[in-house]
Amino acid sequence: MIRLLLALFLCLSSLAPAFAVNPDEVLADPALEARARAISAKLRCMVCQNQSIDDSNAELAKDLRVLVRERLANGDTDEAVIAYVVSRYGDFVLLKPRFEAKTLILWGMPVILLLCGGAALVVAARRRSATTPGAPLSDEEKEKLDKLLRS
Repeated sequence: MIRLLLALFLCLSSLAPAFAVNPDEVLADPALEARARAISAKLRCMVCQNQSIDDSNAELAKDLRVLVRERLANGDTDEAVIAYVVSRYGDFVLLKPRFEAKTLILWGMPVILLLCGGAALVVAARRRSATTPGAPLSDEEKEKLDKLLRS
């Protein structure tokens, strides 16, 4: 029985990120809560960095979730809430960076790398096809080669 309880505990503990939003954070209005969840899914946890604040158990993520819900409860729009958080923490807080002039390299780098790789493949293929084998050896050259190989 103890092994079964231990196994159950281990299985449930692996679901910890799914329970990151605490019940005391949930808004009473389901529409506001849905908006808060949508916004939280777009914001990066500054501690975990690869999780949204909705999935993170870090204290900073909890503070940001509460902040998002407070701003929504005060009547802010989704864009205003995101703009407020970005103004405090910078663009890094966004899980999907905005397409702006300063992020052009970030967004364009995959395309640039693909183009450079494709160009390198084309150049390599052309060089390979340009190096055709030379004319066959004459009888005199074959004799010289045989003498060299025998010695």
